[in-house]
Amino acid sequence: MAVSRSGPHRGGGPGSAGPVAPDRGPRTRGWSGNLRDYALEVRGSVRVGERGPLLVIAGLIVIWCVFQGLDDKFLSPRNLSNLGVGIVGTGLVAVGIVFVLLIREIDLSVGSVSGLAGASFAVLNVNHGMPEWLAVVVAVAVGMAVGAFHGFFFASLGVPAFVVTLAGLLIWNGLTLYLLGASGTINIDEEGLVASLTSRHFEDDAAAYTVAALGTAGYFLAARRKHARHLAAGMPHRPTGDIWLRTGLLAGIAFAAAYTLNRFQGLPLALLIFLVVLVVSDYVLRRTRYGRRVYALGGGVEAARRAGIGVARVRVAMFMVSGTLAAFGGLFVASELTSASPTTARAAGSGMLLINAIAAAVIGGTSLFGGRGSPWSVLLGVLVIQSIASGMGLLGVEDAVQFMITGGVLLAAVAADALSRRGEARRDRP
Repeated sequence: MAVSRSGPHRGGGPGSAGPVAPDRGPRTRGWSGNLRDYALEVRGSVRVGERGPLLVIAGLIVIWCVFQGLDDKFLSPRNLSNLGVGIVGTGLVAVGIVFVLLIREIDLSVGSVSGLAGASFAVLNVNHGMPEWLAVVVAVAVGMAVGAFHGFFFASLGVPAFVVTLAGLLIWNGLTLYLLGASGTINIDEEGLVASLTSRHFEDDAAAYTVAALGTAGYFLAARRKHARHLAAGMPHRPTGDIWLRTGLLAGIAFAAAYTLNRFQGLPLALLIFLVVLVVSDYVLRRTRYGRRVYALGGGVEAARRAGIGVARVRVAMFMVSGTLAAFGGLFVASELTSASPTTARAAGSGMLLINAIAAAVIGGTSLFGGRGSPWSVLLGVLVIQSIASGMGLLGVEDAVQFMITGGVLLAAVAADALSRRGEARRDRP
């Protein structure tokens, strides 16, 4: 499920098929049709300091090898299955962060919004007897309304997003504490709808293998369709051998993951929902006109406005997406803990959820400078974050050390992004 380098990672016009990288001489003339030239292309990208999924994957492999060497339980089917469930809550919040980062903004309120959604659900369902499905709808609607509130103050009144969402962080966190009352915690039904989001598994082996097969086939068909379209239009395209190679690697990873999950309890429902959200989000950003407008806005506000893009509407919509996914993620965190509480480090509403969500987006490859990134980058980033937390937990390392290591990884990712931008600026100078 690696992110394709041919995707929209740089700004482009609203009428284009996707953002196009600036001309940099012979290295960007396109794919010549064989794997040798493709290897030279990848090597050139690494030399000039461009970030990509390969570096994150390499780092993830190193992390897994280190923790496996320190504790042979790390790569056990049980721990990897728990890891797959554990990434979902933070991952959903991080996907919303990606939408905001793509337009060169930040949303500091997502942790508090997730906590508010969890508290709203618990109060309505447990304290007032509202049916679970309706309480879930209301909780998600609360997140969407909060996002619209932030977007209005930012896009219409001109208040900086940093200030608006920082104020929101305090407001919604205070409202969450008020709703939860003196106890600070409301336990939810362990057999209910929300609790089943993270506890239910598809134990039939065919479920995991079917998802792996569908994912691989979907990638291959999409890549072939893009190849044929670019070839017919005379545009640069990947060689056929590269498509088969990537498909083979994806199939190997997908079926190995399915085999591992089936050795424990099968495919987790939470992981399946997360993958569906990634697919839908990626489709919206890559394949729709609205997605191209988002990347165009990230490439430059004035250029996007002159191209006829409704800047204010896009900005408000991005904050609404962020708020909605934050609420959705908060429900998954509450499901995993079977309670609504912002008082623990793992809970929705805690500062660590915000930090981990931003770190997951940035570590995965989404730029803090806008216009470059993909929802699939969240999968890699949150795997790095959660792998560190899982490994440290198995080793009994205290939270303070985990925070320092996570902060160091985040700093390295941001520094790499800044260096990449600086290198691009130098190469683009006449």
